[in-house]
Amino acid sequence: MDASQQEMLRQIPSVDSVCQLLPDSYKESFSQAILTKVCRSVIEEKRKEILAGSCSKDVLDIRDAVVGDIQSELGSLVSPFYRKVINAAGIVLHTGLGRAVLPDAAVDQIKSELSGYSLLQLGIEDGKRSSRDNHIEKMFSILTGAEAATIVNNNAAATALVLNTIAEGKEVIVSRGQLVEIGGSFRLPDVMAFSGAKLVEVGTTNKTHLRDYENAISEETAAILRVHPSNYKIQGFSSEVPLKPIVDLAHANGLIAFDDVGAGSLVDFSKYGFAKEPTLAESIADGADILCSSGDKLIGASQAGIILGRADLVKKVKKNQFARIVRVDKMTLAALEATLRLFMNEEKALQQVPTLRMMLRSYDSIKSEAAKIASKLRKAKLDAEIESVDGFSQTGSGSLPTQNLKTRLVTIFSNKISSVIIANRLRHYSTPIFTRIQEDKILLDPRSLLEGDAKIVVEALTEILG
Repeated sequence: MDASQQEMLRQIPSVDSVCQLLPDSYKESFSQAILTKVCRSVIEEKRKEILAGSCSKDVLDIRDAVVGDIQSELGSLVSPFYRKVINAAGIVLHTGLGRAVLPDAAVDQIKSELSGYSLLQLGIEDGKRSSRDNHIEKMFSILTGAEAATIVNNNAAATALVLNTIAEGKEVIVSRGQLVEIGGSFRLPDVMAFSGAKLVEVGTTNKTHLRDYENAISEETAAILRVHPSNYKIQGFSSEVPLKPIVDLAHANGLIAFDDVGAGSLVDFSKYGFAKEPTLAESIADGADILCSSGDKLIGASQAGIILGRADLVKKVKKNQFARIVRVDKMTLAALEATLRLFMNEEKALQQVPTLRMMLRSYDSIKSEAAKIASKLRKAKLDAEIESVDGFSQTGSGSLPTQNLKTRLVTIFSNKISSVIIANRLRHYSTPIFTRIQEDKILLDPRSLLEGDAKIVVEALTEILG
């Protein structure tokens, strides 16, 4: 330990003296026991930092540094972490920013119907206990033609739960080209192993034929699983077997046809210029015995795993001992219900489900908003170059991969402040703003801005660069 470290250690204040320096607002928000605990923890961290030699020798007043760190720590405890941010990155389903923006109808229903006691698992007619997703089941049946439905907390859980129900200890056949990995390094082979089912790979990465499935069927086979690769595309010399022939082969051999649709959709987006993606209704129509998908991607509702299919299989899934572990709460069900209600009229869903509205927003509309933002920034006479250029947005979260959405970007470049520093200051603004950086320029994409966001973005940049 050198002399400078010894001097720093001597400057570390006592817990009691630091507590006395804190503003009264903290003393009102925290008990004395919590204040003492936080102060002691921060002081101990500062001591370790000094001993490790990682505390800058430019720090002249250790007492001030400790008090500042304590105030930051206490501030983070009284301020909400899960709060409103502005997505100016142009990624519609941004996993880091909460994925799907809930429709106003969903937020209103949660606020108006769930603020007190709410109906969840009791029947109005007889007052007896019922299934919590009965109403959701009815809505999915109308929208997709499925006999039954149940909801769990996400699609990975849905996949594992279905596999455990229909194929524990048995074999499930999957194409090698469909052994997907989703966010957080969750891989289908690992999910299948967790479920207790045995993976049987067929075909090659780029080509799988119906005969590959047929040749793999044995007495131990329980199901054939088709996984729609919603987060990537294999292009070029490739082919895969459509769902219908897989279903026919499975049924001819007394097997279950299980379809993991991934992002899932209640709308045929090919009508609006996108490449063809399977819808939940099409999977049911093709004869899938059971299927699963996400609820917060192309449906645009709350995070959920949707399980649809034959009534007898869904009933078994609901009775699975693991179903309770992954069941959803009233908030998720209410948000999903309100969103599904909008899909009873597709035109209404396209207008009122934010995910769909942003995906289908016209280039001309975005170009007009980009021009307005650029004009306001130029009028603010910022120390920066402001331009409006063509670019691309993305759906995000593994939905509609390789399908870039044409957009109009606002670019900001400053000779005095780097783009990294500008982006950092935008994230630390009173309403955090997330952008993209390219070639040392800040990129703003109006596609993912909600009503009122543009005004805040302009104010923030004016404050940072003005």
